[in-house]
Amino acid sequence: MDQAEADKNIGQAKADERRAMAVALEQEMKAKAQEARAKVIEAEAEVPLAMADAIRSGNLGVLDYLKMKNIEADTSMRDSISKSSPHKPNKK
Repeated sequence: MDQAEADKNIGQAKADERRAMAVALEQEMKAKAQEARAKVIEAEAEVPLAMADAIRSGNLGVLDYLKMKNIEADTSMRDSISKSSPHKPNKK
């Protein structure tokens, strides 16, 4: 009977250890995801500086820049349309 109790306690301890490891791994993944988001935000902040430098150096013309902005606006509009709820026709 004592052996069964000891085996049960060992199994419980191992299960608790696995559970704790799973929680730790989940927290680590959340931290890595947050770190990746921070890197994306940092990279996005550099884009306007790089574009200004390209315009100054003549590698990007003002009209090219305006075309790109127009394409971005068009893409954004299309994304917002595609994400909106589908139109339900009125039934009479």
